[in-house]
Amino acid sequence: MIPRTLVLLCCVAVLSPWVARAHDPDVPELEVPEVSVIGERPVAASSQQFIPDKEYLLQPQGRPAQVLRLIPGFLAVEHSGGAGKADQYFLRGFDADHGTDVAFFTDGMPVNMRSHAHGQGYTDLNFIIPETIEGLEVNKGAYLPEYGDFATAGAVNFKTRDVVKEGVAQGAGGQFDTQRYLLMFSPTKDKVRTLIASEGYFTNGPFEHDNRYFRANLFGKMTTNLTSRDELSLKATYHQAHWNASGEIPLRAVNDGTLDRFGAIDPSEGGKTLRTTTHLNYHYDTTTGGQFFANAYAQYYRLDLYTNFTFFQNDSVNGDGIVQSDRRVMYGGDLGYKQRGEVFGLPSIGAIGVQSRADEIHVRLGTQTRRAVTGVTMDSDILEASYAPYVKAEVQPMEWLRLAGGLRGETFTFDVRNRCATCAQQPAGRKSSGVILPKMNLILGPWASTEFFANYGEGYHSNDARSAVAPGSSPLARARSYEVGVRSKPFGAESVELIATLWRLDLKSELVLVGDEGTTEIRGATTREGVEVATRGQVWGPLYFNGSVTWTNAEFRNGAAIPLAPEVTAYGALLLKWPEGLTSQLQATYLGVRPLTEDRSIKSPAWINIDLSERYQLPVKLPHGRMEAFFFIQNLLNTKWEQATFAFASRLRSEAVAVTDIHFVPGNPRMVMGGLSWYF
Repeated sequence: MIPRTLVLLCCVAVLSPWVARAHDPDVPELEVPEVSVIGERPVAASSQQFIPDKEYLLQPQGRPAQVLRLIPGFLAVEHSGGAGKADQYFLRGFDADHGTDVAFFTDGMPVNMRSHAHGQGYTDLNFIIPETIEGLEVNKGAYLPEYGDFATAGAVNFKTRDVVKEGVAQGAGGQFDTQRYLLMFSPTKDKVRTLIASEGYFTNGPFEHDNRYFRANLFGKMTTNLTSRDELSLKATYHQAHWNASGEIPLRAVNDGTLDRFGAIDPSEGGKTLRTTTHLNYHYDTTTGGQFFANAYAQYYRLDLYTNFTFFQNDSVNGDGIVQSDRRVMYGGDLGYKQRGEVFGLPSIGAIGVQSRADEIHVRLGTQTRRAVTGVTMDSDILEASYAPYVKAEVQPMEWLRLAGGLRGETFTFDVRNRCATCAQQPAGRKSSGVILPKMNLILGPWASTEFFANYGEGYHSNDARSAVAPGSSPLARARSYEVGVRSKPFGAESVELIATLWRLDLKSELVLVGDEGTTEIRGATTREGVEVATRGQVWGPLYFNGSVTWTNAEFRNGAAIPLAPEVTAYGALLLKWPEGLTSQLQATYLGVRPLTEDRSIKSPAWINIDLSERYQLPVKLPHGRMEAFFFIQNLLNTKWEQATFAFASRLRSEAVAVTDIHFVPGNPRMVMGGLSWYF
């Protein structure tokens, strides 16, 4: 069998002379028809995959994070009793809170927020319009040198489209006053390729106190070729949202009938946010199989978040409401070069690059009552910057053996200045820190359409700058990840793919929830290990299946449980393409019982949620375009389930002392939403 890397090299060699003569005035121009090349993306680990848009366009479009459940072992749930805030992410034994141990990107631009007011690595994906995404690049573990901060459990890169063949205007509505509107089209599609999209979304949710969640998104992208060998892409986004939230409610109040599942102790919770981004991507292909690439980005962001976790524990009169404010400018980019060729006669690929990022942050923590600020606890200016050179190489000494790996260096500077002389907390100081991170990958095969993988990599997450500058602190938490796995298509290249992975991850220090502040604190070292089994593909004719089951054991080094860490997760979806333009999808998501305390005395209940999606190409003739009808039923069986679940102490107004209890965000009841799309 000829390796795919050799096929690609041959294609480059054959086409290079023709490309080189493209600007020769003595050579007549030829009209070459567009050719689509479809092939598998080479992977370095069994858990690495690319999820194309066709697999997630049938997802309910209320929350962009819904598409993450297509990744084996990945779940995202609402965290605050109302949409608007970043989701809570679960992957590989991590309750990664809002993104502490999972790195997110759009076209290589980082999304996670360092030293955020609400939690380290905070990742709000609501600025993404799902229809603008052509696929998800998923890399678990820490095996690739191009990924750094927060990429401990894994990294997800949302790749956006350059152009759409058909424009779309869409309107949808459903229960709980839910509405969504979408407009997306490409004004130009040739030398200059453009994509424009806008989205408006509103819902009151199932809560007694209306959610009143509204978001508006704008997206614009322009792609062009300055020469026959390069590509330049410029992208900009705008996101604005505001919402009310019912918060995390105490189970004891629901059990004794004093509070409805969709009620609130403090209905003034909620927030507002804004995010704008600009992003430039450029690459130039040389005549000798090399590529120079350069990317740059800038973001402006702000958030005001009003929450109340402990109710009346600290202030029996006005309540324990807190306000967390974040204002920041974030900018950075990367520069590098990669080369295909031969080393000692062996097909090889090498890359060298450097990434940099700076965050200029004003972050504030205070007290509030019904969104009126009553005091300041912490007020800081932060300048946090990082610089990361890396090298990466891949060589194929034999047809059945491929080696890949690299080295990444990371240097951080933390500079924190206190703005409040009378605040209870006054972190200040300057500190630098760095790590060297090796990555190694071994790929064997394919034999009978089966490949075997062995991987080792070191990654890290940075800690909040306010804790990083404290004496004796460890600003960067190193992670060591190990993995062995297999991928197979036993029934042929177009058959169902089977994936099995055994993995382990050791983390130097854990971040755990602090209920009183709604943020996290640094704790001791931990170990996680687990198994992932997944399958996806065409089962028979028009029937497709995608499913996975994962099991994880997550503990501190002393044997105590890691609170909130998922143990068993599962996902399954059946997709059927009926005749006459009808497509149906039935999908189920499962999260098993998990400990909420280190001694395992309190556990969250398991839940399963089933959704149904239908799309139908309407047989109507239009002067321009076509029509499609669709509807979703989320939580088809109307199951009572809990999304975010925690155990901590709180005090109700009627209680004399604080009580340790389960606090949870109720999962949405059955919800029906439908609409029409005009493709033009």
